[in-house]
Amino acid sequence: MVTEKRQPLQSSTTDNIPPATKPAATKAGRTIEETYQKKTQLEHILLRPDTYIGSIEKHEQTLWVWEEEKMVKRCISYVPGLYKIFDEILVNAADNKQRDPKMDCVKVTIDPDQNLITVYNNGDGIPVEVHQEEGVYVPEMIFGHLLTSSNYDDSIKKTTGGRNGYGAKLANIFSTEFTIETADGKRNRRYKQVFSNNMGKKSEPAITKCKSGENWTMVSFKPDLSKFGMECLEPDVVALMKKRVVDLAGCLGKTVKVELDGKRVPPKTFEDYVKLYLQSSDETLRIYEKVNERWEICVSMADGHFEQVSFVNNIATIKGGTHVDYITNQIANHLVAVVKKQNKHANLKAHNVKNYLWVFVNSLIDNPAFDSQTKETLTIKASSFGSTCELTPDFLKKVAKSDIVKKVVSWVQFKQNNDLKKTDGNKRGKLNIPKLEEANFAATNNSDHCTLILTEGDSAKALAMSGLSVVGQDYYGVFPLKGKLLNVREASPKQLQENAEIQNIKKILGLQHGKEYDSVKSLRYGHLMIMADQDHDGSHIKGLLINFLHSFWPSLLKIPEFLLEFITPIVKASNKKANNVLSFYTMPEYNAWKDNLGRRATNFKIKYYKGLGTSSGKEGAEYFADLEKHKKDFVWFDDEDGEAIELAFSKKKIEGRKIWLRRLEPGTYFDSKEKHIPYRDFINKELILFSMADLQRSIPSMVDGLKPGQRKILFCAFKKPIYQEVKVAQFSGYVSEHSAYHHGEASLVGTIIGMAQNFVGSNNVNLLYPSGQFGTRQMGGKDHASGRYIYTKLTPVTRHIFHKSDELLLNYLNEDGQSIEPTWYIPIIPMVLVNGSEGIGTGWSTFVPNYNPRDIIANLKRLLNGEPMVPMDPWYKWFKGTILKSTSKETGYISTGIVEEDEDENTLTITELPVRKWTQEYKEFLEGAALSAKDKEPFIEEYNAHNDDTTVNFQVIMTADQMNKAKQEGLFKKFKLTTNLNTSNMHLFDANGVIKKYDTPEQIVEDFYHLRLDFYERRKATLLHELGKASLQLENKVRFIKGVVEGTLVVSNRKKAELCAELATKGFTPLPKEAVLEASIAGAVDHVDGREETDEEDSDEVETETPQVVAASKTIPGTEYDYLLSMAIGSLTYERMKQLWEERDQKKAEFDELTNTPSRCLWLRDLDNLTKQLDEQDKRDAKDEAERKKQQDKARAKGPGGGRNARKPARKPAAPRKPAAAKAEPMDVSGDSPGNVPAPAAPKGRGKAAAQKKAPAKGKAKPSLKDEDDEEEIPSLAERMARQNLNSVREDVDNDEIVDLEDRLARHNIESSPDQSEVVPKKKQPTKRAAAGKKKATITEISDDEDEDGLELSDDSDFEVVKPPSEEKKKGRKPAAAKATKPPTGATKKRGPAKKNQQPASGQKLITDVLKPVAETSPEKKVRKMRPSPFNKKSGSVLERMSKNVDEDDDEDAEEMVVAESSKVVAPAKARPQRENRRKMTYVLSDSEEEEDDDDDDASEDSEFDDE
Repeated sequence: MVTEKRQPLQSSTTDNIPPATKPAATKAGRTIEETYQKKTQLEHILLRPDTYIGSIEKHEQTLWVWEEEKMVKRCISYVPGLYKIFDEILVNAADNKQRDPKMDCVKVTIDPDQNLITVYNNGDGIPVEVHQEEGVYVPEMIFGHLLTSSNYDDSIKKTTGGRNGYGAKLANIFSTEFTIETADGKRNRRYKQVFSNNMGKKSEPAITKCKSGENWTMVSFKPDLSKFGMECLEPDVVALMKKRVVDLAGCLGKTVKVELDGKRVPPKTFEDYVKLYLQSSDETLRIYEKVNERWEICVSMADGHFEQVSFVNNIATIKGGTHVDYITNQIANHLVAVVKKQNKHANLKAHNVKNYLWVFVNSLIDNPAFDSQTKETLTIKASSFGSTCELTPDFLKKVAKSDIVKKVVSWVQFKQNNDLKKTDGNKRGKLNIPKLEEANFAATNNSDHCTLILTEGDSAKALAMSGLSVVGQDYYGVFPLKGKLLNVREASPKQLQENAEIQNIKKILGLQHGKEYDSVKSLRYGHLMIMADQDHDGSHIKGLLINFLHSFWPSLLKIPEFLLEFITPIVKASNKKANNVLSFYTMPEYNAWKDNLGRRATNFKIKYYKGLGTSSGKEGAEYFADLEKHKKDFVWFDDEDGEAIELAFSKKKIEGRKIWLRRLEPGTYFDSKEKHIPYRDFINKELILFSMADLQRSIPSMVDGLKPGQRKILFCAFKKPIYQEVKVAQFSGYVSEHSAYHHGEASLVGTIIGMAQNFVGSNNVNLLYPSGQFGTRQMGGKDHASGRYIYTKLTPVTRHIFHKSDELLLNYLNEDGQSIEPTWYIPIIPMVLVNGSEGIGTGWSTFVPNYNPRDIIANLKRLLNGEPMVPMDPWYKWFKGTILKSTSKETGYISTGIVEEDEDENTLTITELPVRKWTQEYKEFLEGAALSAKDKEPFIEEYNAHNDDTTVNFQVIMTADQMNKAKQEGLFKKFKLTTNLNTSNMHLFDANGVIKKYDTPEQIVEDFYHLRLDFYERRKATLLHELGKASLQLENKVRFIKGVVEGTLVVSNRKKAELCAELATKGFTPLPKEAVLEASIAGAVDHVDGREETDEEDSDEVETETPQVVAASKTIPGTEYDYLLSMAIGSLTYERMKQLWEERDQKKAEFDELTNTPSRCLWLRDLDNLTKQLDEQDKRDAKDEAERKKQQDKARAKGPGGGRNARKPARKPAAPRKPAAAKAEPMDVSGDSPGNVPAPAAPKGRGKAAAQKKAPAKGKAKPSLKDEDDEEEIPSLAERMARQNLNSVREDVDNDEIVDLEDRLARHNIESSPDQSEVVPKKKQPTKRAAAGKKKATITEISDDEDEDGLELSDDSDFEVVKPPSEEKKKGRKPAAAKATKPPTGATKKRGPAKKNQQPASGQKLITDVLKPVAETSPEKKVRKMRPSPFNKKSGSVLERMSKNVDEDDDEDAEEMVVAESSKVVAPAKARPQRENRRKMTYVLSDSEEEEDDDDDDASEDSEFDDE
């Protein structure tokens, strides 16, 4: 039997075994050899062709083909494997261009009839030479042996298509006949060889001679169509192959002539090739650029799906790859930025933009790598391309200006609208929305008659519900808004979708996004009524709602009576006599009425309604009962209304908004009597007032550098004044009460904290003192403690900047009947330059850097001396870096930190950061620099932090390579150690309240100089007037006393009118009191002196005008001579007359001195005093810094566990005590600067009895520390106790306790002038044991005079002045009888003997006089129970200890202090042991008469911030 010859491998078989004559054995019956087989490379290619050339099955796909001399995109049927073997031969021909640049011709012939394909190219042919290692000719090795190539050496960068050594061999294997012909002109040989039977057979090479210049290569092959399931070359396949030839023509360019079937193909360049795809009309987008010799790019617009035509080394990468991504990412990222500029809320990614790009790329890449042998996708990284293709700005600019951007923007808007439609409402049944009170007929056939009332908060909803009790709920629904609505014009779609308020409004009304409304039939409510407060914020809420409707449904605003507003009174005036109430809906309307009423305004009681919550439910019902009066309709006239709305809310209208605000005229308001409100009038007459108020809250004044909130704080700090520490949280409450602050408490606390901060980058001169954690440079002040835990007070320098004398000249504002802060303060230097400012308001923003106050003072002195100013540069206190003028910007500066380099260790030490770059923020930057990410490598190894709350010290560790790279880029730039400080945006309000831009700080100084100099002239004139008035008062008082003493003027037992007539006859100057013509204000706080005016004044002090009174005023009849008749009887003495005469001479001397002093000298004097204060502050700071370093050194000396390297504030040395003979400063809680108080006259000699004063007369008791009759000052407590020589003091008493008591009382000497505030000694820190038992004592002190002011103590003081009950009703009580045989309960420490032979100042009552028992005592002590003040949380039994030392034999006329904690009589107690915790004791005066006084408890209920 003849053995059957093995057939060639068939791709259709699975095991390459020839068909058996008998049935194939089952799997179980197969042999090992049949199961496990080894194939040759050729056999494997034929068996698994898809691995090498792709699929050999027919595919249907929409592709570009070449038909009828043009590119056509249609669905074709082709075999990818067949297309691939043709492409391999074609690419080989194109690769020869890279080997021989002189190649200029490629000829391709496709003959479907003969199934023959021929590819010819000139240029260097294949070497016709025998390969020494393989022993065959090179052409045979290249085309007939697998895995042969010239591209295996990757060290050589090549830009050819071949790579793996398969290429043309695959065409040979899948052909029935394959012929290779080449001419080697160098060797004069022509080579031809024929392969057949799938490269299974080969002929012997035919080698002939050729000409020396003849060089070419030609490959002819007949595809084995049976392998591809084809019988002939089908038209679709031929069209695709022809298109590939055209591709080659476009890639090779004009230097190579490409022919197809004997005819040259059209494209001569890549740009011509692109035009074959795109229509040749001018409207077709084609943006072409040849970036360099390796990259050609063209961009066009796709229709929603990304398209690309790309080539790598003449290979058609039909699926793109990294080279296409490299180009499209640059374009897409640029377009994303462009689109986001037009629509900043666009949720746009690069892949969204790619959907509208059609990119053509022709590139040459070194040693390209693909995803497979089919080479459809390039996979090599961009970094290995061997070249770059950075698209030029001009090219990107052309793309950005194309219609691609319009299409992307349109897609973004379409997507946003679709997303917003998801939250649409519809007309359906009841809704389940929290807090919604639905109208019963909403979403019914009667819904067009229903009204939805949108209220400003829940309290306003309660008022509306009260109104529904009148109109019913069938046609009215209520829904409360949570604050202000979102400005939808600038909001992102995501914000709109996530905003619950907007979603609820859409659902309640049934609004559908994008719908045009011509009626309200399709809505759930036919009317929308806004019910907001009548203040500026209420106007803003109305405007935001109008803006919301105009942005999405402008057609609704055009429907009559759809949008309404409900107005409520802002002021009500009720007549005290007639039973009528007047309502005012705007402040200008009320002010006009009040001015016309004149003195009759006092007949009305005024109540301000700042919010809807002020109105009661009864008033709400009254409003709705007269609904037509309170309901106003918004009316649309024309497009001007829409333009007005856009002007107010669109960010595109910034410049127009500036012009709009500048045109605002004072007194502008909308007349509430009008029934219809045009939208333009609402914008231009009501909303503009909010915009201006918002601007004023955000932009400071050039004059004082303060914003309104800061000004209110400073006003209250001066008004109290807070020279003793007070809690920030409590002080914020005081500010809210006394300055009509209408915003959040947290915002106010933050402003107080900001005014007290003094770390680097905050304030150069902090006006408030930071006691506690007010924030550090670690987090830019955000690390401050809560306002409940920190304290503040005025700094000593503040009153040197804001002089007390200037307050008489200021224009104080009035709000809600309260006199509040002035329009602006007038400091002696422009504080806006000292502490800088920044803010963003409506239409404008501002940024003013800090400047050195000494530079400012120097420039002001130059102006005063007629010299030119010196340019100033920004300066920040404590900043150790540099601030230099920018070379790139004329108005900019660059702040630079400090970095030191250690080249040996490759480390950097950063010891200062740029201004306003905080330590924690920079620490996070360094942490990120030490971490690696996808797109970046770390540029430092690690860092060590040695920072504290005031200093910066980062040690950065790097490798040598990292250090070199950082140096090349620049250390300051690499480590972000520079920031910009621009002076091109210095917008400030000038003295007239007009916004103004300043180009330089010198311009600010110039404007301030002229204003301040004018105010010094005014100050001088005012002071001269006051001194003249005071001198005249004193002269009249002397005449009056002299007349009474000499008997020429009888005062007693006469009618006041008769006496006044006589005084006028005798030439006494009438000085009547001024009456404030203001109606009674409900809930108003008296801002003048905290007390009610009385018909009679008890003080004989020189009267001055109160600067806070700003209302229109006239004199009070009958008070012309009260300043004389109200003098205390004790002042009608010869000594007092002499003293007043000396004071008058002193006032005249002061008058003469001031008259001869130029205003410029006054300013120079103030500037010198301020400089001294700054110098003293610097000394204190230097001392603190030295102490801090000392502590650090001490901690380091202890070693690693010795302590923390943290800054601790140095304890300031206690202020030196004045000697006993020194004169004490007078108490002046009004804040006046210290005057020249004349020395008290030496007291005449008195006996012991003369020094002991009797108890005060009934009704004359009043707490005081100053005898205003004698104008003398109180000696210190130690002096007074020493002079009294208490007999009960034991010999072994520690004299230090008296000194300590003096210190503690001295801390309550609250003075208003800087000089006085500085001498107050620091509070001595108690020991732990003492602090545990320390409690607050309550002192009641009796004074001779009725008109003396009491001492105000802060919440932190150890003592509290308590008014006796007699002060309220001017009724005295007889002192209670007491036994003096035993001391009061409670033991005290022993005290040593006090100093002797010291006489008290005349006119003063010693505290020991108050403590002496009364000789004539009643049988029992009568004790009143006194309710303690809620602010008195501490106690200290100072008087308790002192009362034990009162001798039982003291003067009978002295009053007794009785300890009382209940209404029962306190029995004498034994002395308790020392160091025992003491109970809280309250010391009051006890009267012997059993009479009731309803006002007793009121004396202790004073607020912490009362002005008494």
